[in-house]
Formats: sequence, C-alpha cells, structure tokens
Amino acid sequence: MSARIYQRPKNAMQSGKALTDQWILEFEQSEARKADPLMGWTGSGDTQAQVQLRFPSKEEAVAYAAKYGIAARVHTTPNKTLKIQAYADNFK
Repeated sequence: MSARIYQRPKNAMQSGKALTDQWILEFEQSEARKADPLMGWTGSGDTQAQVQLRFPSKEEAVAYAAKYGIAARVHTTPNKTLKIQAYADNFK
C-alpha cells in the first residue's frame, strides 16, 4: 500500500487561503480503472483510492504513515514567487 503526502493547494478560483495549512495523505490506486460494460462509467474495486486523511502538519502525516507501515512519498510545496511590476508597465 503506497500513498502520497502533500499540502493542500490554494483554490485558483478564489483569493482566500483557507485550509492551505493542511497536509493530505492520499492512497494511490492499486488497480487499474476499467469501463463498466453496461453504463460506460469508469471505476475500480479499489476502495483505498477514495480515502483522504487530513493532518495539521507534515510531520504528523509522516508519523502516521510510518506507524501503519504505509510507504509514503512527500511532495513538498514549491516556494511562492511574486512577480512585482508597476501598472505603468502595461503601457510600454
């Protein structure tokens, strides 16, 4: 059973940063998705892919994975860079 740990990203449609301090442990799919022959919807029998655990810090998520023997990969959040420019630069 493998999982990935990442920090919740900021919603691109809003300027707020609510819940971006949470860390998510999400299990990776262990079986391929296949199309249902009757309806055509895709799905699989893997129920672990539906599980998403939230933690207040990265250390707690890693400790949880280590405690239960889950092979977890940590995806770090890239540093935010601001592009500082003046409004007058639009007219050059």
